[in-house]
Amino acid sequence: MEKRVLFRSAWLPWVLIAPQLLIIGIFFFLPAGQAILQSFQMEDAFGMSTEWVGLDNFKQLFDDPSYLESFQRTALFSVLVAGIGIVVSLALAIFADRIVRFAMVYKTLLIVPYAVAPVIAGVLWVFLFSPSIGVVTYYLGELGYGWNHMMNDNQAMTLIVIASVWKQISYNFLFFLAGLQSIPKALIEAASIDGAGAWRRFWNIQLPLLSPTTFFLLVINIVYAFFDTFGIIDAATQGGPGQSTSILVYKVYQDGFKALDLGGSAAQSVILMLIVIALTVVQFRYVEKKVQY
Repeated sequence: MEKRVLFRSAWLPWVLIAPQLLIIGIFFFLPAGQAILQSFQMEDAFGMSTEWVGLDNFKQLFDDPSYLESFQRTALFSVLVAGIGIVVSLALAIFADRIVRFAMVYKTLLIVPYAVAPVIAGVLWVFLFSPSIGVVTYYLGELGYGWNHMMNDNQAMTLIVIASVWKQISYNFLFFLAGLQSIPKALIEAASIDGAGAWRRFWNIQLPLLSPTTFFLLVINIVYAFFDTFGIIDAATQGGPGQSTSILVYKVYQDGFKALDLGGSAAQSVILMLIVIALTVVQFRYVEKKVQY
């Protein structure tokens, strides 16, 4: 029979979760409420005067071509970061699961990037791809390919995608490796005895059983690409050249802290929040149906 915990006091469960609710309220709901309020207002740079403007901030955003272009950049960036990150991490987890000698060393080295701060990750990859002193740039030049992400839009986008994927690989790797190790070895051995090759065993047994993990990481990586890559972009390209790497979260910073358009920046943050919520709902509503638990 299923065991259930019964609390004698109706207030005890609420007391236990009160610290978490307090943290969520202070650091999420309160700032979100302030952003929603500010999105309907126009403030001066010092916050000394405030004027209610209704939906004017939102209208100005959708009349701005640069803001509409940032939607396309963000969509491309998030798809590349989530897609490449999940595929590469899964491949590394499969190799790590099969290694016997020095397995712990291999796994530890793959976890290291997660301990690096996003800003440090951005600076690291900028040094590697520096047009003047970068090691990667030197070898690309030897192959006849010139690299200068400060002047080339596509190269700048490639740089922040590489840095963002590298930063998140460790997180994805840990979950995929745990998922692979939780699959009963008897299933793999039975398929092998029946004559199924390595690819057939992976496609028909391991991948379907990893679908809950893959779905979880898909949601996490989309949110990561939308929000947590700000430090990488700021350290690597600062949204340039031009606005070619200024995704939605970075444009909120540019307009709010650099251009001092507080109302417009708040409106952008509200739109960004709604987009992420909508994407998460869509993933749970439709993508989760294909997950095999």
